[in-house]
Amino acid sequence: MENFKASGIYTKQAHVKIPEGLFEEEHGRKGFFGRVAHLYRKNQPTNWSNIEGDLKPRNLPPVFGEKSLENKFSKVLYNNDVEVYLGSRTKPYESFYRNADHDEMFFIHEGEGRMETTFGHIPFVKGDYIIMPRGTTYKTFLSKPCKILKVESKSEFEDPARGILGPNALYDQTAKFIPEAALGSEQNLTDYKVTIKHRGKNTIVTYPFNPLDALGWKGSLYPWKISIYDYCPITSHRYHIPPSGHTMFVAHNFVVCSFVARPLEHTSEEVLKVPFYHSNIDYDEVLFYHQGNFFSRDNIDCGAITYHPQGINHGPHPKAFAKANEKEWTDEFAVMIDARFPLEMSDEFKRLENKDYWKSWMT
Repeated sequence: MENFKASGIYTKQAHVKIPEGLFEEEHGRKGFFGRVAHLYRKNQPTNWSNIEGDLKPRNLPPVFGEKSLENKFSKVLYNNDVEVYLGSRTKPYESFYRNADHDEMFFIHEGEGRMETTFGHIPFVKGDYIIMPRGTTYKTFLSKPCKILKVESKSEFEDPARGILGPNALYDQTAKFIPEAALGSEQNLTDYKVTIKHRGKNTIVTYPFNPLDALGWKGSLYPWKISIYDYCPITSHRYHIPPSGHTMFVAHNFVVCSFVARPLEHTSEEVLKVPFYHSNIDYDEVLFYHQGNFFSRDNIDCGAITYHPQGINHGPHPKAFAKANEKEWTDEFAVMIDARFPLEMSDEFKRLENKDYWKSWMT
């Protein structure tokens, strides 16, 4: 590495054979993609005794049962590049929809149904990511009640670079579901309303025909889906892979990562099994917990969100070290959104958050 320097106690390999009694902290830039230093500290950097001010780890417990999320999406975190929403749905959608402001990513936390789009129909089940390009007209039909994480982006959701791993790493291109041309199923209504989001406001356009009337299409821009259960993680028995190695989609100024069930590193190799302490200076980190046992966190349930702003240390809870040594495999599934610029918390987030979450590291 250019200009690599070292001083005092350190290890030749990050996250491996950390000297007894010390704690390794990764101090990095560009969300694990940039220059990095590792500090070997006498104390856990998250073992604070008090925090005064707004900069602290945040937690939104599972809130899908809240009235404010019922049959609509509620914004929880946002900046100029990305907006994060949660929503539950039990009633049918009455209108077709078109987002003229953002590309959309839907993650199906629970439920089943289909999205009928201008390009054809996309069935969905638990664990599916659905990518909806900006300006696409679609309507959602439910066969089971749904709980959904939605991310709206000012830019497109694109595949991550695979580099030396080759094009079939992370998820095979054939694992993508791309719709075939098909007409909308509703053909006997008097009128068809399309709700269009433009500059944050809704306009309703009414047609005397189903607007999903394309009999064919071609091109490289279209909606598609991929399941989190089809994601193939990069693993190493001798090294804890950083979050950047779990990238699912890349957008302008943020990335989406998938953490899935996988074998853990070998204890015999003295590899740190839990996510390492880190000070991610350039990115805000958001995690949505989908399913499984989240062994690096205490009292985090499925459907919860954690939000760790840039500038405050991140890392496992104290009990996680003992738990990790007992495990050879993790069954957790989670979606991470790493944002280049600071995120704002909505009033809904502030109202529903667990305000004592930052205390959970105190021993």
